[in-house]
Amino acid sequence: MAILQVALDVINAHRALQIAEEAVAGGADWLEAGTPLIKAEGMDIVRALHRMGKWVVADMKTMDVGMVEAEMVAKAGGNIICVLGLASDRTISEAVKASRRYGIEVMVDLIGVEDIRRRVREVEQMGADYVCVHTSVDEQMAGKHPFTALEEAVAAASVPVAVAGGINAEMAGAAGERGAEIVIVGGAITKAENARNAALAIKKAMGGRKIKESSFKKYRVEELHEAFSRVSTCNLCDAMHNRGFMRGIRPLKKGVHMVGKALTVKTMDGDWAKVVEAVDMAEKEAVIVAEAGEGRQAVWGELATLSARRKGLAGIVIDGAVRDIHIIETLDIPVFFRKVAAEAGEPKGYGEIGCEVQCGGKRVRNGDWIVGDDNGVVVVPKEEAQEIANRAIHVMERENRIREEIRRGSTLSAVLDLKKWEMQK
Repeated sequence: MAILQVALDVINAHRALQIAEEAVAGGADWLEAGTPLIKAEGMDIVRALHRMGKWVVADMKTMDVGMVEAEMVAKAGGNIICVLGLASDRTISEAVKASRRYGIEVMVDLIGVEDIRRRVREVEQMGADYVCVHTSVDEQMAGKHPFTALEEAVAAASVPVAVAGGINAEMAGAAGERGAEIVIVGGAITKAENARNAALAIKKAMGGRKIKESSFKKYRVEELHEAFSRVSTCNLCDAMHNRGFMRGIRPLKKGVHMVGKALTVKTMDGDWAKVVEAVDMAEKEAVIVAEAGEGRQAVWGELATLSARRKGLAGIVIDGAVRDIHIIETLDIPVFFRKVAAEAGEPKGYGEIGCEVQCGGKRVRNGDWIVGDDNGVVVVPKEEAQEIANRAIHVMERENRIREEIRRGSTLSAVLDLKKWEMQK
């Protein structure tokens, strides 16, 4: 059976060691000091992992001074150093020579390499002990996975091939079937509330058991509604570096979760014609997003809400005024708004449907994704939707693990070691 290597890509040693202990209890074979962890903690984390009695992989991503970094890993108790396939031949050769001198091995990481087969043959001739097909986290968020490159590497290699890049329990078995002898798993274990159980499930999958895994997956374009339905607007704000939040727009009632693509409307204060007409034009599960003036008069009310619900819309966002809120809050459709005004205007018909609008200070275009909950509304640009959805899922899953560590008796400050990471003044 293939080797399970756990990539510890957290940035605090105490968390990495706790997760490592759980993963080993679940059957993990090798422990990887991930690049962020090594950058944060240095060779001390390699020493600490070495004391756990498992092989330690130091993901140095060496690009230069191969001899120096191989010596560092060996003297710290590491067993394998990861060198980038993009490094020069001389750097890789120096790392191999030093590894032979100090009794460790070299894994060449093919991340970013375009001609996989050629580079595999070249690094083998230099003495690499393993090659690793690796899809970066940032590429994973856009939907890329490593299996196509894995098949190329397996076809060209005579040394063991490792595979890394968003692998969960469901993918782990498939990786072995495609020829991977080392399966590298990061988030599906490090973000799990119980890393032991997560590692155990992955080992079972690697042993041939078919496991259907809905967590720790990367969502395809056709699965975006499902992905956005799993995350909060807070998760999205974190994933978007605090872009996209509509300021001043709030939910009419609590406990809703709205997900859909925008149908935009621009109208004048109190002119409700285009907003109501948009209901007839909208596809099922769309969200009407209206820029509707200062909100002195309402452009949305009970009857429009009934029409939207009958049409099967996902929700309504009005940057302006609504009315009949005592009735709308009893109806099963999310409505978000800026102001309340009992007075309605007239259906004059000025404005436009399907144009670019400003809502809560954010640009919204037809087809952009709209997500709303008790915290407010976020707009996700349609061309970035897949990446942002996957990054928001990542944020949610990472917080699940932190939440579990707090439940076990820690605090948020202690889990994240905030004092250590405060900006220096």
